[in-house]
Parts: sequence; structure tokens; C-alpha cells
Amino acid sequence: MRTGRCLHAGTAVGRVLVLGEPLSLWGGADPVTGVITDERHPQRGESLAGQIVVMPGSRGSSSSASVLAEMLRVGVGPAALLVQRADPILVIGALVAEELYGRGIPMVELSDVSLLRERLPVRVTAAGDDAWIEEL
Repeated sequence: MRTGRCLHAGTAVGRVLVLGEPLSLWGGADPVTGVITDERHPQRGESLAGQIVVMPGSRGSSSSASVLAEMLRVGVGPAALLVQRADPILVIGALVAEELYGRGIPMVELSDVSLLRERLPVRVTAAGDDAWIEEL
């Protein structure tokens, strides 16, 4: 079990998708399909939909909040976001999606994500200040 800091509360189950570089959702992911479209990103073509997305952080625009909220609204967003560096823009996106659409996701800050293996099934539980990631 790994522990981290809760950035946005929630529970999710899914397979881990480890992103090798930060991602800007604005222009870097299709809000209709959830697929990474950034031509320079190493995981271009991968789908974020339903995945426990692990990334070093995000990159770029404050518009990423609206893209995340839209992805969650249409059902193609990640099941959870685990980041090494907290990003308030992504937290805002999760808050907006929960408030407007009832579709928030857990977001967790982890200092070390290296033990999370690609495609590993996990459960993410985030509440209060704490979060837990358990292998299934």
C-alpha cells in the first residue's frame, strides 16, 4: 500500500497508466474521447478514460481545468489522478466536475510514484488529508 496527500476526495478502481512526461489537457488530450493527442507526448494515442493516471504533473494552460471537467462530464476522463507535484488547476477541474455534474475524481499527491507499475490494478481512496493506493 502507498500513501499520499489527498488533493480531492473520492474512491476509484482502475488500471495504472504511467505518463512519462507532464501533460497539458488543453490541446494535449481530446475532451470527447479522452485520448492523448499531443504529438510530442510519449504516450500519444493512449486513452485516459477510466485509468488511474500517474504523472509527474501537468503542463500549461489554466484551461486544463475545463478540459478535465468536460472529460469527466462525458465519461472519458481518468478514474483518478496521481501526481508528484500538486496542480491547483487540475484540482479545480475535479471540483467543477463534481459540483456541476456529480462526477469528481480522487486526486492524490505522491512523492514517489516509481513503485506504481503500468497496467497494475489499484484502488485509490482519498479523504481528509490522506490517501491510500492499494494493489488489487
